[in-house]
Amino acid sequence: MSTITTDQGIVHYEVYGRGRPVILLHGWLGSWYLWQRTMTSLQNYRTYALDFWGFGESGTKRETYNVSDYVSLVGQFMDQLGISKAPIIGHSMGGTVSMAFAIEHPERVTKVGVIGSPVDGESLAFLLKLAGKPFIANIVHNSLWALNLGIRVSRPLVTKEKRWPEMMKADLSQTSMKSFLLSIRSLRYTDLRPRLHEIPVPLMGIYGARDVIVHPNQHKLVQDLAQSPKVVYFDDAGHFPMLDHPEEFIQVVQDFLAD
Repeated sequence: MSTITTDQGIVHYEVYGRGRPVILLHGWLGSWYLWQRTMTSLQNYRTYALDFWGFGESGTKRETYNVSDYVSLVGQFMDQLGISKAPIIGHSMGGTVSMAFAIEHPERVTKVGVIGSPVDGESLAFLLKLAGKPFIANIVHNSLWALNLGIRVSRPLVTKEKRWPEMMKADLSQTSMKSFLLSIRSLRYTDLRPRLHEIPVPLMGIYGARDVIVHPNQHKLVQDLAQSPKVVYFDDAGHFPMLDHPEEFIQVVQDFLAD
């Protein structure tokens, strides 16, 4: 377990491997743990997976948990680790942060990969939009047993990975009320369409046709708006292609990084 201290709180991260650096960003309600298999499978890279403020083992004593805050976090993380530029790959909200970071700091990225990520926050499922309303968020966060039950029941619609409910249960137990509410609300109102063309490096979007969390039509925005797009569409995957088809996913990422 490794940490850095920023001016806005403690940030936990894990690192694995040797070679060129790659930064991995998790999604809403997740943590670095989602990337464990990816980290051990990528060859010739030193992978860094960090926990956003308010998630996993990172600090929770903040007033805001916006997409822009996490863009700032990535920059601080790279500064403290001495990483001048690197590929950045993010899942769901982490992918939106990756794209936003590349727009604001194009000189610091060499490639961007997004998995099931909103380009336009309106693509979020209806229930996730509701989670950004204080009244609803308060009820849900104070009844995590019900949320965990819902995750368990809905698992076949979301992913083939049977361990996913237990992974989510562990991550949810470490999520603060503020980060739960404010991050998804910020994501819902983020729209990168007007600026996506400003990303000067290759942008790969990986989407699953069965995604019920983020509308899979977001792959069309990557294809149509990015300067150097690459889209990989899994017909038989949901919001977590890395869990549904781990070997194929690793190969796609490995090939993208090697190009």
